[in-house]
Formats: sequence, C-alpha cells, structure tokens
Amino acid sequence: MTTLEYLKTPETVLPRELAFGVLRVAEAPTLNHQRVVRDVTVALHTFVREHRLGEVVPAPIDVILDHDAALVVQPDVLFVSSARLHIMGERLIAAPDLVVEVLSPHPRIGRLEERVGWFAKYGVRECWLVDLRRREFVFLAFANGLVAERTLLIGRQRIASAVLPGLQLTPADLLGSW
Repeated sequence: MTTLEYLKTPETVLPRELAFGVLRVAEAPTLNHQRVVRDVTVALHTFVREHRLGEVVPAPIDVILDHDAALVVQPDVLFVSSARLHIMGERLIAAPDLVVEVLSPHPRIGRLEERVGWFAKYGVRECWLVDLRRREFVFLAFANGLVAERTLLIGRQRIASAVLPGLQLTPADLLGSW
C-alpha cells in the first residue's frame, strides 16, 4: 500500500500504521494503557500551554515519517514545538519533537526496537517509553539518527527533557495510583 492509498482509507480509532507499504492494525488498547495516555496528555498539555511551547496531541493521529517509503506511525502521545507547527495539518508530515509510547504487556503494533529506530532516524528528538507492567519509564534522547542517551527512571526521579526544559514530571506522576 502506498502512503496516498493509506491516506484514502476510512478514519478509525483503532491503532494502525503503515510500515513500508504494509498496513498494520491492532485492537483497541487496554484501560490502563488509556489512563496513562490520558495522564501524560493532560500533564504535557498543561505544561506546554502554560509556557506556550507548541502542541500536544494523543493518538490516534497519523505521523508521516517517510511519504515515499510508505512509513506512517501513530505514537500514543506527541509534542510539536511552536517553531515546527507548520508540519501539522490533518496529520503530521514530519517527525514530532517528542513521542511517548505506552508499552502494554501485549504490544499493539510492530516491534518496539523497530519503532524507536524509526523515531531516531527520522528526526524525533526524544522518546519516552512508559512500561505499565514494570511501572518504569525509559527516557531516550536521539542525535544523528541514533539513541544518544538512555535513562531508566522510577518513582520520584525527575524527567530531564531537553525538548521541554523545566518540566517537573516523574514516573509516579504519570503512572498514577491505579
């Protein structure tokens, strides 16, 4: 399937992506997954809006990483800085500055390493991986198409984001008490 063919498919709230021409669709996420997506979206939206930094959007939203190679993904939550808001229309036509992926016990679409590699290669600056089962958070910073920094955070350790400087979130804030 080409990117143009994908973009002509009916809208759906089911998670899906186009991975080099192969359409992948998954079942709806679990309740705990959606709770974390909600909490991350609200926390980031509040901070970003207060500081006028850009825009935060939860899934499902198509992100076209490579139009010609037919690579379209839907991160759980994404942030685009004010300077790059021009990439946003009905969908994103380039990599966001930050993506958050909430990892479920049974992965929804594709392999995590594959997605992280795409994020790094196509220009995402940071990726946050929230592991529901382990109740931990992995912070990834990318540079030159590779993972430049990987930090495991738990409990009340602060997230040190270069994309969102001054953010005062911890894994405990994002994973709630449920």
